[in-house]
Amino acid sequence: MLILRFIDPGERVDADLSLVLDTFHHTPTIASDRTFVPWYRFRMVHTRLGITMGNISLRLGNTRHVLMYAGHIGYGVDPLYRGHRYAARAVTLLLPHALSHGINPIWITCNPDNAASRRTCEIAGGRLMEIVNIPEDDAMYRAGERQKCRYRFDLVPAPAAKL
Repeated sequence: MLILRFIDPGERVDADLSLVLDTFHHTPTIASDRTFVPWYRFRMVHTRLGITMGNISLRLGNTRHVLMYAGHIGYGVDPLYRGHRYAARAVTLLLPHALSHGINPIWITCNPDNAASRRTCEIAGGRLMEIVNIPEDDAMYRAGERQKCRYRFDLVPAPAAKL
């Protein structure tokens, strides 16, 4: 069951990478061609230096647009900090929070010519399922995008504690 309300993500830290909750957009909105689902936005922060190195978002919904073109997770790493696998590590840190919302499988999409993003998905455990064409009536198409790689992440719930 998909849970669309705020759940405290808790501390998300991996060595020198920390995900810091920036905002939670809880109200779904409808645009002309798609519904915007509730979503979290986190900053990727260097734990020792306190520097923001990028961002990552988790979309809470299974609309056609999210499943096929936008993905549940979107990320960006500032150019100065690329090459350290921060995006893949951030995805890995965010997967349990997605599962707490009942999202399984997780879909992440990227452009076919974005080798770094494709490698991020593979490092984080995603499987390339297909490359899809973006419909001409979609805002992504109007912005110049034509295709998306769809990566699937099958999440395994943590085992229940034995009493």
